[in-house]
Amino acid sequence: MTSSELVAVGTLVLSIGALWIGAEAFVSNAAQVARRFGLSELVIGLTVVAMGTSAPEAAVSIDAALVGNGDIAVANVVGSNLFNIGIVLGGIAAVVRVQSSARMVRRDGAVMVASTLLLLAILWDLRVSRLDGIVLLSVFAGYLAILFVRPDTPAPVQDDGKGVTWSTVVFLIGGLGTVIVGAHFLVESAVFVARAAGLSEWVIGETIVAVGTSTPEIVASVAAARKGMGDIAAGNLIGSNVFNILLILGVTSTVAPIAVVKTAIGTTTWLLGLSVLTAILLGTRGYLDRLEGASLLAINLSRWILDLL
Repeated sequence: MTSSELVAVGTLVLSIGALWIGAEAFVSNAAQVARRFGLSELVIGLTVVAMGTSAPEAAVSIDAALVGNGDIAVANVVGSNLFNIGIVLGGIAAVVRVQSSARMVRRDGAVMVASTLLLLAILWDLRVSRLDGIVLLSVFAGYLAILFVRPDTPAPVQDDGKGVTWSTVVFLIGGLGTVIVGAHFLVESAVFVARAAGLSEWVIGETIVAVGTSTPEIVASVAAARKGMGDIAAGNLIGSNVFNILLILGVTSTVAPIAVVKTAIGTTTWLLGLSVLTAILLGTRGYLDRLEGASLLAINLSRWILDLL
């Protein structure tokens, strides 16, 4: 391995760390601001937490699209969604049963499946145009409208007494800035590593970049599962998948139209199948047992192996 390749790998690792730290700082401080203004748990979850845990995907996809790496922009989102339900949710369920609200999963799980199907239809011509982006954003707005009309937790979250200080604002802005800078260097180093290793930009985006940008979801879901809050763990991952497709790709393609390779169709079809399976398993019984979790884990690992080969 040459010195330039070592530098690229080091930059890749450091960028992933920056994304993780930046997203963590952004989420915690933004949630504090939201509580200070008495926003409900639903609003915090859909805006602050969703935006924070998906900030790396957003920053990476937008940056990749702007510099002409459309494959990484889309592969990052598709790969992150596969990772969320195949590796994170499957891995958690393989260790401990994940309970969830059947009503929530039937609603949000259905939206996850529908948004994935919409993405597959959009990708059929191997491009995501500005019009496609507007369609995705419109569907996302409709989804939010449904949630606000029939919220599950309308009671406002009480201020925890810590208040909002200047340090809160500084860490909020600093966290967001760290995510943006980390995303830029992640895209640059990932493209370099992909070309040096003979891998396509799609594969590197679907694996290394996707795993790196999914670290906030990993932290939030594992922490929730360890505390016995399976509903939060599953809801966070399903909600993040919806957010990634509808909002992130919607914004990304509106900013800069995206072209992708044929591999995108096959991988997105795989994601659709995995999304349907996950929604069925969670929606019918309200939980995932260890065997089902191990199955989701094995399915996604198999997909990764096939892509790398």
